[in-house]
Amino acid sequence: MRPAVVEPNSPAQMGSTTRRMTPRPFLKWAGGKSQLSHILFKYVPDSFGGYHEPMLGGGALFFSLYRENQLSGKPVFLSDLNTELIDTYRAVRNRRHMLVEILSTHRYNRSHFYAVRALDPKNLSLVERAARMIYLNRSGFNGLYRVNSRGEFNVPFGRHKNPGICDPDNLQAVSAALRKKEIHLACESFENVTERADRGDLVYFDPPYVPLSNTSNFVSYQKSGFDLNSQEKLATIFTLLARRGVRVMLSNSYTQWVRKRYKGFVLVKVPARRCVNSKADRRNPIDELLVLSFKP
Repeated sequence: MRPAVVEPNSPAQMGSTTRRMTPRPFLKWAGGKSQLSHILFKYVPDSFGGYHEPMLGGGALFFSLYRENQLSGKPVFLSDLNTELIDTYRAVRNRRHMLVEILSTHRYNRSHFYAVRALDPKNLSLVERAARMIYLNRSGFNGLYRVNSRGEFNVPFGRHKNPGICDPDNLQAVSAALRKKEIHLACESFENVTERADRGDLVYFDPPYVPLSNTSNFVSYQKSGFDLNSQEKLATIFTLLARRGVRVMLSNSYTQWVRKRYKGFVLVKVPARRCVNSKADRRNPIDELLVLSFKP
């Protein structure tokens, strides 16, 4: 039997007119959910226990929920396998003043970009690594995070009118949010979510997507990549959590493999505009898939 595909309604107004505008994502992230957070928010359950985002990336849904006061008093677990990413969040949380100072010294030009990219993160302090990552992220091509087989960041210089390398106000708001005692950061595999997610909790997975074609594969997030075996493992964990009574949401590409693998769950087709193509006139809207373990 073919799974039912739900078409989302037009975005509704959410929350109070006096909503707080910060914190918001401080990293651009290829495949990030900033542009889709209003749609994702519509499918968040009215009530849930703890919140888990085990593939954090830019954290768009976390920040959206935080701004709308949906996480107040709840335990929140934010994690990712990317060590540099989690270290950057930790530096924003704990060393914001020094981070802003270092970011303010960076310049947006090609030669400086490649000089910073050539630095070995292992030779830098925590806050220096974080400043390097934010600078490369804001100045590089379309927010990509990609490493080669040696684990070296290899995204090229981007073309931006205003890359916004340093935003002290937002970094201050993010730091304050992350310092709340109920918010926990960890560098770990997404599989560890099974050890702490309880019935009634909400888990959101935003993995590297199953590629639409052999030429659209941007999953070199870790030097080992995120292949179909990883996708299969993720689908198994999704099912395990759902059977346990955990409310699970997952974003992925609108491909036959994903639709077939998650058959039996609620599938929501979501239009999105992605900017990973080097040619702006080819950045057409494409369909993505939101998978829900519960009825919206």
